[in-house]
This record gives sequence, C-alpha cells and structure tokens, in this order.
Amino acid sequence: MFWAGKVKDDHEITIDELEMRYNSSVTKGLTSTFAAQVFERDGPNELKPPKGTPEYVKFARQLAGGLQCLMWVAACICSIAFGIELAKGNVNCFDNLYLAVVLIAVVVVTGCFGYYQEFKSTNIIASFKNLVPQQAVVIRDGQKNVINAYQLVVGDMVEIKGGDGIPADIRIITSQACKVDNSSLTGESEPQSRTPECTHENPLETKNIAFFSTTCMEGIATGMIISTGDRTIIGRIATLASGVGNEKTPIAIEIEHFVDIIAGLAIFFGFTFFVVAMFIGYAFLEAMIFFMAIVVAYVPEGLLATVTVCLSLTAKRLARKNCVVKNLEAVETLGSTSVICSDKTGTLTQNRMTVAHLWFDNHVHAADTTEDQSGKSFDQSSETWRSLARVATLCNRATFRPDQEGLPIPKRLVVGDASETALLKFTELSVGNVMDYRDRFKKAVEVPFNSTNKFQLSIHELDDPLDLRYLLVMKGAPERILERCSTILIKGQELPLDEQWSEAFQTAYMDLGGLGERVLGFCHLYLSEKEVPRGYHFDADEMNFPTSGLCFAGLISMIDPPRATVPGAVMKCRTAGIRVVMVTGDHPITARAIAANVGIITEGSETVEDIAQRMRIPVEQVNKRDARACVISGVS
Repeated sequence: MFWAGKVKDDHEITIDELEMRYNSSVTKGLTSTFAAQVFERDGPNELKPPKGTPEYVKFARQLAGGLQCLMWVAACICSIAFGIELAKGNVNCFDNLYLAVVLIAVVVVTGCFGYYQEFKSTNIIASFKNLVPQQAVVIRDGQKNVINAYQLVVGDMVEIKGGDGIPADIRIITSQACKVDNSSLTGESEPQSRTPECTHENPLETKNIAFFSTTCMEGIATGMIISTGDRTIIGRIATLASGVGNEKTPIAIEIEHFVDIIAGLAIFFGFTFFVVAMFIGYAFLEAMIFFMAIVVAYVPEGLLATVTVCLSLTAKRLARKNCVVKNLEAVETLGSTSVICSDKTGTLTQNRMTVAHLWFDNHVHAADTTEDQSGKSFDQSSETWRSLARVATLCNRATFRPDQEGLPIPKRLVVGDASETALLKFTELSVGNVMDYRDRFKKAVEVPFNSTNKFQLSIHELDDPLDLRYLLVMKGAPERILERCSTILIKGQELPLDEQWSEAFQTAYMDLGGLGERVLGFCHLYLSEKEVPRGYHFDADEMNFPTSGLCFAGLISMIDPPRATVPGAVMKCRTAGIRVVMVTGDHPITARAIAANVGIITEGSETVEDIAQRMRIPVEQVNKRDARACVISGVS
C-alpha cells in the first residue's frame, strides 16, 4: 500500500518498533529538543493553502459583473457614436464622449470600492488563523500540555476525547470506547470505532489509525503521530482535489436577471427604432445612432454606484460591530436572514462553568468557591458530602496544567472541558490535593461520557491496601443516574430509593434547573470482592461489570452566565423580525431558564409543558398552537 509516496506500515508494526522508528516513547512522548529538530525538518503541521488568485484578476472581476458589462457596452456605444458624429464633421458631438467617460469612471470607481473591501477582509480573515489556532493535548518530556496543533510533529504522543478534531494522522496506542467520524474521507456517516489492534493490512481500513480532519465523536484515546500536514491522507486529497465554484448570492442572481431584461428591452426597442428610421428615409449612420442612443438610454447609469455605496456603508457599519464582510454582495444575503440558530455554550454564555449549588442529605447548599473557603454553607465532615466529593474527584479527567502552584486555584489553567474544569477547581478548593487523592485511588478502567449513555464512569482500587474491593463511581444526566440507583445516601446511611426520595430528587432537580444551572447526578458502588476480584479484566466496551443497583450520592449544579451583550442582541433581532433559536443538549427546564434570561423566551410566553402544568393535564392533550414558546429537548 503506497501512502504519501512510500510504503507505510506504521499500523502493522509493534509498539516497540514504532517507538524506535520515531525515536519516541508512548509514555513520555518526544523530548522537546528532538521535537524542535523534527519541526525544523518537516515544517508546521498544516495544509499548504492553494495558490491564491492574483490581485489583478480579483480587480478585473470587480470590473466585469452583470451591471458592469452592461455599462461597458454602453460606454463603447457612446464612443462609437462620438466617432461617427465626429467623422461627419459634427463639432457638437462631445456629449457622447463625456457620457462614455462618465460610464467608465463609474465602473472603475465602484470596482475599486469592491476590490478594496475584498482585499481588506481577506487580510483580516487571514489574521484570524493566528488568533484562534486549533490546539491539541500533547505529551512531551513526560509532561502533558496543550500546544497549537501546527506545532505537532511525527512521533508526538497526543490525547483525544469526544468532540476533539484529530490533529494529524495518528496510530492509536490506547483506546476506551473511542469512535471517530470519517465522513469527510469516506462519506460514511456512522461513527467508526478505533482500537489499538491492527485489523486490516490497508491503512485506510484498519481500526488503529485515526486521520487528520476527522472528529472524535465519543470516548478517549492516545496515539502517536505518524504523518503531519500535506503528508497526511487529507493533505494528499487536498492537493489533488480541484476547487469548487462559489454559489451565487441572491443579489447577484437578481442583478443578472435585471440585466437580461434591460438588455432585451434595449435591443428590442433600439432595433425597432432603427428599422423605423430606415423605413422613413433616414441614412444608415443616422439610424444606427438612433439605435445606440436608445440602448444607452436604457442603461441605469446610477444604479451600480447606488448599490455599491449602500453595500459599502452597511459593510462599514458592520465593521464597527467587529463583523468582517468578505464580499459586498454578502451584505444583502445577510439582510435576508429570518432565523438565527445559535449554540448555547460559549455563544450565548461565557463558557466559564462554576459550581453553584449542591444537593445532598435532602438539602440544597450554596457552593463555596472562594479561595479561603470563608463562605461554607454546609458541614464538610458529613459522610454524604465526603462520598459526593469523592465521586466528583475520581470521575473526572480534567487536570491542572503544570507549573501553576503559585497561582490561585480559580485562575489556574485546566486541561479538560468546562464542566469537569468547574468540578476540579471546586473539589481542589473544598478537598485539596485532588491529584494526590486520585493517585491513591488507582484507576482500573474508564467509560467516557457519550451522547447515548449520558454518563461517565470509572472504577478504582481503594486506598486501603487491606480492602481489595473496587469502587465504581459515576456521574452524568441526573435522570439517567437515578434510574441506575436502588439506594440513596442520607446522612451516611444507604436507604432504599423509594417514591418519597424520588420525589425529593425531582423537586431538587426542578429547582436547580429552573435557576438556569446545569445539573449533574453522582453515584457510587462498592463492587463485591467475590464477583470482581483484584486483578479482574475490565472491558470498557462490553462493560462486564455492574452498572445498576448503585447508591445515589447527590446533585451538583453549575452555572454558565450569559454574555452581557446577548439580551440586547436578541431584542434587536426580534425588532428586525428575526427569530432566535437556542440549540442545546441541556435538560428542557435548564434550557428554558437560560432562554428566558437572554430574552429568547419573553415574559408571559408559555411552552407546551408550562400549559400542561398550569392546567394539570398530560402534555399530549395540550393544543400545540396555544404555546407561544417551544423548547426542543436534546435529552430525550
């Protein structure tokens, strides 16, 4: 199999051979010194951009649009008419020349406007690539760190998790329920599993290779980079593929249609008057001048300048709002917007999760996230709190970046998603020394969060060497966690999870979700030493261990505050007749609260669920036309 110009067997050789080939280690990665040498040799991990369009071609395109061509034709006709009149000895024929000059000036000036706008926006967009680079979690010198993806080299060890883009072609070393979306390469929409084992001699078919530009849909994996930049599979495809033409904007289509109509009318009436002039005895040249005059009269000389000025002024206003207009015609397309579908996290909100409340022992407590823990609102000696904190600490993959011991905990940088970052900082403040605590509870297996199960679990050895049991800890969507539990921890005692406690859970869940907070449920289970002895082979894919009959520990809610400018922006959209839709996978209660906070759902608007609750009838019996707001859940 030829790959990037030479035979590649990186997927077939052993781990030891792979380490020798790239002078790397699957545990410590490359050394920083050697990585710098490889970077100097191979260059950055990025695809070379295609050859750009020459600037003179871009400028010529601005002079050759639909209206521009019509005006060029009119200018040529005026010039011809001027030449004919001048040849006949008419010294008062300079009007046609002046009109030709004006038409040419209008085309050139408006072309300069459009070219300048495109040139300016191209430079700004190019600078964005440096402002927002793709990042990757890499292991070098035995330390885990986050670097820009273009700095990666062959031999680097990287970590990927659900939602991450694959930063290069990598050989999978370890994998836990990892699946990738290869649709950009194969067109296959079904996520494909990735495992350390070689399953096919063809590197494009084997399961132990993940390709640059694909996306990890769920699970976690570590891998060694075997190709970067243009040497990756997608790099070769990009080199061979031809460009795809851009779709015409609505205004371009309308202008072309308008030009066709004007040109048709001009030629029709011009030819008609030419025939009539010849019929009544005018000379050929005089009849031709009639024809030219009528054609020119039909050309809307001021339309091109008017359209360009209006679009330029709008683009300038958008620029003051930090919105870059790449093409002037896109301004009109933007004006056709009727619905805006916006993601919640990081777009409507700040993407800075902070633990806000806890529910355990049948009480809701405010979380203390102060550095000195001066705002404690509950007894931290509570056995239930200790169990809840232990689950939140162990069932968490987030880690602090190295060399930050001198920084306050809230300001430390973290490798991990927003929710796990909030939990890590909270437990570090409340419990202290989270990383040492995790080291005492050695992890045996982990099942990452995925959109199907909606939970994350890990199994650990206990820190007591005399206790050979395993501890299973789980967190996730509260309703999914509760349905796997048979008991609940109250004041250190496991009680049956009966209807009374289920109602208490539901009340707390509704209250916290109604505050616009994201709520997670936590539970644990001590695995029987007889059924799961020490050294037991856990399988994360088959889940050959108990995942039901667990003990519910409590709830932790986090808040991601809305951006300050969002409510005003939503109001302006509504005033302009644009509907704003929030897209989120949060629980409907939480989604509705956040939508109300930012003004997407206005006061007095009721959802189908609100009407059912007010009228005390099933949701199915509510007339959906009576609802003034809609929440489409991504949970069910």
